[in-house]
Amino acid sequence: MDHKLSRLMSTATAGYGAYSLANPGHLPDALEISGKEREGYDLLAQAFGVRDVAVGALGMFGRSPRTVRAAMKLRIAFDLGDGTLLALRAEDDEVRNKVLAVTFGWAALNALALAIDSRRNPG
Repeated sequence: MDHKLSRLMSTATAGYGAYSLANPGHLPDALEISGKEREGYDLLAQAFGVRDVAVGALGMFGRSPRTVRAAMKLRIAFDLGDGTLLALRAEDDEVRNKVLAVTFGWAALNALALAIDSRRNPG
């Protein structure tokens, strides 16, 4: 099977999506959100979960390299967008830095996997 690293990262993405659906409270906990805003962040985590299961499944089970590459590019774009938007909302510098490290770090890992796989499997 081609694009092994991308498929592995897609499996991890789908796993995170399932975790987000099962435990949406992890997001407001990580962002140190309390009070009335928690409910909105729980819903956001569930939306991330649905999205990540879907894009992860595309990357895992896509029959063509083109589909796998598209799923990876979406994953990278989602991480960069999520990180930017969540960091803009963070009131605490430590939380902001954590958000950016996790989301941009995950985007970088996905970009690296895609680059290695694309080099190994051109076309």
